[in-house]
Amino acid sequence: MDLLCAIDTGVLCGVQQWFTDPAQWTGATGIPARLAEHVYYSVLALLVATAIAVPLGLLTGHTGVGGFLTTSLANFARALPTIGVLFLIVLLAGIGLVPVLCALVALAVPPILVNTHEGVRGVEPRLKDAALGMGMRGREVLFKLELPVATPLVLIGMRTAAVQVVATATIAAYVGVGGLGRYIVDGQARQDLSMMLGGSILVVLLAVATTLLFAGLRRVLVAPGLRAEAASAR
Repeated sequence: MDLLCAIDTGVLCGVQQWFTDPAQWTGATGIPARLAEHVYYSVLALLVATAIAVPLGLLTGHTGVGGFLTTSLANFARALPTIGVLFLIVLLAGIGLVPVLCALVALAVPPILVNTHEGVRGVEPRLKDAALGMGMRGREVLFKLELPVATPLVLIGMRTAAVQVVATATIAAYVGVGGLGRYIVDGQARQDLSMMLGGSILVVLLAVATTLLFAGLRRVLVAPGLRAEAASAR
């Protein structure tokens, strides 16, 4: 039961004791509650980012209009420091969930937008010509041909965004919101290394679980041939 403490009486033992403390698994500050908060912030930010980025990427990819400008702005947004964006929005909107979501959405939009645009633009012209020759109209070509073919790249963009959001949602703790970042911030304030490491481990495990979730979605939603094509294109 105390295997780590038998091996090491320092940091590893402290982390084990932190995880095995019953107080860490109950109440509003327990691991289940903090994990639920973290997942809520991450999922909400990812949904908002997807609602913004996917339609815009489909539009620019299908029409070819504004694609360069859109992807350039997305790449510029990638270079913005998320914590800086957070504190700027806090100055404008005050402390709360809104600044956190705005910062996380700004982080998540670029990879989804760029991958959606590139996925649609990457559909072979001969396939589009064949679809038009069969009598399909522009919208039908988009939703029956281009979107299914682009789905592997779209999911890769969403996976990248989701992992980044999960890892970065710890910043919520810096503006008084919950999530797993509270363990890192509170542990730093209390000089409690075990709490800080415990929170960090939980964030890493959640990021790994997110990656596995999208790998499963990709297997379910994408045909094997398209999976292989997307893998070779990366």
